[in-house]
Amino acid sequence: MSVVELAPAPSSFVPAPDERLVSLSRVRGMGAFLLALAVVMAFAFGLGSPPHAKATFLLSAPPAVGVSALVMPVRWVSVSLAVVCAGLGVALLVRTRQRGSYLVFGLGVVVFIWALLAWAARGNSLNFVAMLAETLVSATPLVYGALSGVMCERSGVVNIAIEGQFLAGAFLGAMLGSATGVLWVGVVAGGVAGALFGALLAFLALRYGADQIIVGVVIVAFCTGLTNFLTQQVLTPYQASLNSPSTFSPVGIPLLDKIPILGPVLFFQNVFVYGAAVLLVVVHVALFQTRWGLRTRAVGEHPRAAETVGIHVLSVRYRNVILGGVIAGIGGASFTIGSIGEFSANMTAGLGYVALAAMIFGRWRPFGALGAALLFGFSISMQSFLAVLNVGIPSPFLSMAPYVITIAVVSGLVGRVRAPGADGVPYSRE
Repeated sequence: MSVVELAPAPSSFVPAPDERLVSLSRVRGMGAFLLALAVVMAFAFGLGSPPHAKATFLLSAPPAVGVSALVMPVRWVSVSLAVVCAGLGVALLVRTRQRGSYLVFGLGVVVFIWALLAWAARGNSLNFVAMLAETLVSATPLVYGALSGVMCERSGVVNIAIEGQFLAGAFLGAMLGSATGVLWVGVVAGGVAGALFGALLAFLALRYGADQIIVGVVIVAFCTGLTNFLTQQVLTPYQASLNSPSTFSPVGIPLLDKIPILGPVLFFQNVFVYGAAVLLVVVHVALFQTRWGLRTRAVGEHPRAAETVGIHVLSVRYRNVILGGVIAGIGGASFTIGSIGEFSANMTAGLGYVALAAMIFGRWRPFGALGAALLFGFSISMQSFLAVLNVGIPSPFLSMAPYVITIAVVSGLVGRVRAPGADGVPYSRE
């Protein structure tokens, strides 16, 4: 008797696990949104600006070789970009397939942002290189937080506690970095703080099967209250000795930091930025090119099958959650000894949740999370620069930008993504 083997369904009908799903109705909605942006660009930014208004973008910053500033007529640039944005919107409205829609939509958003910056800088100058450099600095803790989430959720544990690990790492990093005068002690202390709360999350979620979301929220609340209390009782009375650490100075990479525009942005940064870049490569290679990464992904997708081939599921999850806590704690230290130079209550301002959104938007992949973190970092940088330019938009509305984007990501407005199969699902050995 012959055995008939069923052919697999065509790949176009079965989405890959990491493929972002988008319907044609969503594509139409994105097209309509771009058309609305085009109207704003044409009438508010373009025709609403004085006829001879010009915007100056400064493109030089030390230590790079100086280049001439870019001067643009605001009205005609805005109207021209509005036409481009409208064309992209129409292209989405008439599309009959989904592939490439996000690329078209992304180009439309970039065009809108360029027109917005030109309008904001009318009659003034905007240091575009400084904005890009600030984007990278703002994105750095988000990269650490997103990588922490990737490490945990790829093994099947939801880490909502990133915000709390940020706060613990920032607090302990600032205190010990200030007390010892050695910044690297602060980095290690931040990692240890994150590891402790990672271990607490793993213990409660894996040993007792507690709801991972609830445990994460409780850890965030505990870290918030604890750091606020210790700030009042310890750091404030001893501000000079315990809460005034120096910060890591930017380190230039010889020759590369002289490149115009890109040099000061990419190759004249502090150790946290370089560390995030190295960690991205290490985590990506470890997850997708090593036996450890294969076991981690197997545990996160189908722990029962992984157990049958000899993988100890709980041990893998314990290690990943604690290691993820170390990464988040170091990201927390970057808030204090990486940029600001002191700890203040609630200084992370919910960016742990933004990092979690970056991980989701990046489809649980390190470099996808990097792209999302840069998007959020740019929104943070842009709102601070727009506030300095006094564009007439109330500062609370400008400060909302990163969180509005976060809501859009987690609510599925950018497309439906697939989490690891066993993410957040308790596991017990039979």
